[in-house]
Amino acid sequence: MLIVIKGAGDIASGIALRLKHAKFDVVMTDIERPTAIRRTVCFSQAIVNGTAQVEDVKAEKANNAEEIKKILSMGNIAVIADEKAKIIKALKPEAIVDAILAKENLGTKIDDAPIVIGVGPGFTAGVDWHAVIETKRGHYLGRVIKNGSAAANTGVPGNIGGYTTERIIRAVKDGAFDPVCEIGDTVKEGQTVAYIDGEAVKCSIGGVLRGILPKGTPVYKGMKSGDVDPRCVKEHCYTVSDKALAVGGGVLEAILSFREG
Repeated sequence: MLIVIKGAGDIASGIALRLKHAKFDVVMTDIERPTAIRRTVCFSQAIVNGTAQVEDVKAEKANNAEEIKKILSMGNIAVIADEKAKIIKALKPEAIVDAILAKENLGTKIDDAPIVIGVGPGFTAGVDWHAVIETKRGHYLGRVIKNGSAAANTGVPGNIGGYTTERIIRAVKDGAFDPVCEIGDTVKEGQTVAYIDGEAVKCSIGGVLRGILPKGTPVYKGMKSGDVDPRCVKEHCYTVSDKALAVGGGVLEAILSFREG
């Protein structure tokens, strides 16, 4: 069974990992210049580097349908820079998972494939898609919704180690992002982790830098640019998060529940 995932960030990559472990063929689409911050656990890095390894699963960059078929035949995930996911017409997948997390529908329709699954708020199961997966941390995380919508976006990140908005690093101005720290580094409250055209970007709390944008990324003021994990477990930087795995489990359940035979 072929599944196309729109998006290749950390949540989408957790979904892909679950599906690959369940023996499905997976193709992922993303933008030409990915803006994922948790780059060590994102298959989007295949677009940048040609290949990407997340835990025990490898992904390779593809440029067309023929290359996708070759990569899949080798047992790997194929990732293609295709913002509008036009490759879907050529691939004709049995299932589509919209994991762009745009908080609104950017064009995925319920009749795009036999099974269409949406991830997060901004959509209605049975109208936009066949099912929606809850992404809000808490009791309902990862649940499959077949009638209705996921919890509305509050704009407040999930609580990790007692912190919500404080753990997110945001751009202080428009410009080019220039990090001076790397993923996995231990940082202190108020420490400079990057510069944007000479202006310092500082973290609000101490912990382990779980994610940060790469050098040269164009940013706008307020754009999410990094993530500090106050739990201070460096190993967490290199494995898919509990949230991504929970959402991935929900996607797997939804696909199996709609699958014929």
